[in-house]
Amino acid sequence: MQLEALRRRLARPKTSIQLCLLGIAAGLIAAGLIILFRLTIVLVQNIFLENFDDFTTLSALERFLLPVGAACIIALFAYLTGFKHYRLGIPFVIHRMKMHYGQMPFYNTVNQFFGGALALISGFSVGREGPSVHMGATGASMLANQLHLPYNAMRTLSGCGVAAGIAASFNTPLAAVIFVMEVVLREYKVHIFVPIMLAAVTGALATQFVFGDDIELALISVTPLSFWHYPYLVICGMTLGAIAYAFNKNLMLIIRTFKPLSMLPRLIIAGIIAGGIGYLVPQAMGSGMSAITIATHSPDNVQLLLTILIAKLLATLFAIGLGIPGGLIGPVIGLGVIMGTLMSFFAHLVAPGTDVAGTYGVLGMAGLLAATLHAPLASLTAVMELTSSPQIIVPAMLVIVTAYVTALQVFGNRSIFLQQLDFQGLTYQVSPATEALQKVGIMAEMNEDFKLLYAEDKEQIKESLDNLDGQTPLIVYDEENGYRLAEYDLNLMSEENINIRYVTLEGVSSQATLSDAFDVLKDKRSGAVYVYDMHDHKEILGIMRWDQIRHILTIRNALL
Repeated sequence: MQLEALRRRLARPKTSIQLCLLGIAAGLIAAGLIILFRLTIVLVQNIFLENFDDFTTLSALERFLLPVGAACIIALFAYLTGFKHYRLGIPFVIHRMKMHYGQMPFYNTVNQFFGGALALISGFSVGREGPSVHMGATGASMLANQLHLPYNAMRTLSGCGVAAGIAASFNTPLAAVIFVMEVVLREYKVHIFVPIMLAAVTGALATQFVFGDDIELALISVTPLSFWHYPYLVICGMTLGAIAYAFNKNLMLIIRTFKPLSMLPRLIIAGIIAGGIGYLVPQAMGSGMSAITIATHSPDNVQLLLTILIAKLLATLFAIGLGIPGGLIGPVIGLGVIMGTLMSFFAHLVAPGTDVAGTYGVLGMAGLLAATLHAPLASLTAVMELTSSPQIIVPAMLVIVTAYVTALQVFGNRSIFLQQLDFQGLTYQVSPATEALQKVGIMAEMNEDFKLLYAEDKEQIKESLDNLDGQTPLIVYDEENGYRLAEYDLNLMSEENINIRYVTLEGVSSQATLSDAFDVLKDKRSGAVYVYDMHDHKEILGIMRWDQIRHILTIRNALL
């Protein structure tokens, strides 16, 4: 009974202690999966690398063979688990959030774990946040499924898992919260925001307990910029916006070009390209941390930075474009830091004698990230958390806004995640009515005051209707017609003739939301559905009429 009361409480779109506690639990589960994922990568790399994610110590032949061999294993594993389960990463999570309340297929997640780990271990230019987001959403949705929670609560908990995944990947809990609201859910609601915030904190703390509190940009020193840098920052932002557009356009071009090929040859081609780039430029291998380290240690070596930038750009485009499992954010961060460091050379003309390479590296990351992902607020928050420097806020805002607006308005750039979803034919947009109704579980609004009659005798049905008040619905059941709503047909009633009208009822699970009932009734714009217990389909819990849904949409929509 306590679990049933919990489900009914969570069906309402309101902040509650129960939802907050479940958000923490979802964050812990997600963090556990991501810690296991990261430990797998670290422990395996320690076997053959002197330093984590640094492939420069390997021989040229080893750098070539490592990605090729990993691509073959990834292809074999994908074949054994089924290619249909090979839609991965943040775009797929966005689709599942919008269309399936965040429920994630199991085999899909298995592919993400092992495929992503192999890709990162072998030096592909992909990020760990893609698998982390995927696994975080899976762990949280599995918790909701085990407890048979309403789908609206499951969607919130899946968002908690995503936030914990991002926070555990980059040690940026606040940026993780903003990323979920801005990119994944694409809405801001307080009752969703609070548990997601707790889950992000939980994910960050759990990861810090295992890996320490180091952050990706800890090596970079941020120097305050004078006002005279700001005109040049506008130029930098415009340049980053153009580069983000070119990056997205070329990534989609590669995806479209190689679409006719099956998965196996695509992955092998990706391995050969990654191996060739690793053979020539080992610094371009890995998720992006090595590129940040090089930009920090060798900010004056223009030739080296340009070489790494071009090589890593190609490595990232072909790895993601050809289907290697992994994220996009990590490489984009590395590319942004290198671009910003290169832009700092001209900044020395503004303020000679001042070391601003680190500051421009951070600003390059912020601008490229914002314009590529269409996530300006998440990018700004990430910069603030990764640098712990208040002096970076105003310059970062200037670069982010300029890069974002340039990419959007001048070039017509769109979020790379949404472009990937459009190409794959995966839906991520729902109507405002559906979006509002998805937030409310049907148990919160169903009418539980009804009478259920197992009979098909008209006299018995008439007697039952006579004994009921006009507000209590009568549900009748027989083997031939199933569940129907019985009521007097007022249009055809007379003293001599009393007709009973029957309305066929379709059933929805007690986990359903008002959106599911809306989908059943929207074509007829009338009728009702009955709500059955998911453990016992013959146990009717309540009834939901079309008029109730219409009232919620037209009168109470502001409360959702």
